[in-house]
Amino acid sequence: MLRRTFLTTCLALTAFPAAAATPATEMTVVKSPTCGCCSAWVDHMRAAGFNVTVQDVDQNKLYQLKDQLGLTQEQWACHTAFVGLYFVEGHVPASDVKRFLEEQPDMIGLAVPGMPAGSPGMEMGGRRQPYNTLAIRKDGTSAVFARHR
Repeated sequence: MLRRTFLTTCLALTAFPAAAATPATEMTVVKSPTCGCCSAWVDHMRAAGFNVTVQDVDQNKLYQLKDQLGLTQEQWACHTAFVGLYFVEGHVPASDVKRFLEEQPDMIGLAVPGMPAGSPGMEMGGRRQPYNTLAIRKDGTSAVFARHR
């Protein structure tokens, strides 16, 4: 029985290769229209398979959005994205977002505060700053989700 299930699964994945691939995840990015690093991060997410829609807003609306999410100013970055039931603040690597979506922790989002050199969208040749991706809890506190060196 197990062999038949295995062979049926292999046949299905061969016949329908899209079923074997991870489907594109819908993401909306809210950013300033003049921010080049935000656009570079959007390119990074698209290259990783996310289907990204961009909403350009003025800076005051972006700050209001961050306040509404309960982010502290120390957690802020230059853009805010939404994917599934979560938000993604700043230059979070696509691999972190994918892992977070797979794990579905009891958190409300991810954040890479500021704009660290070497993070996705902030590439500066060989220059890299160590940074952490934070998982944000419902009460606004955070825990380190991933370390990047």
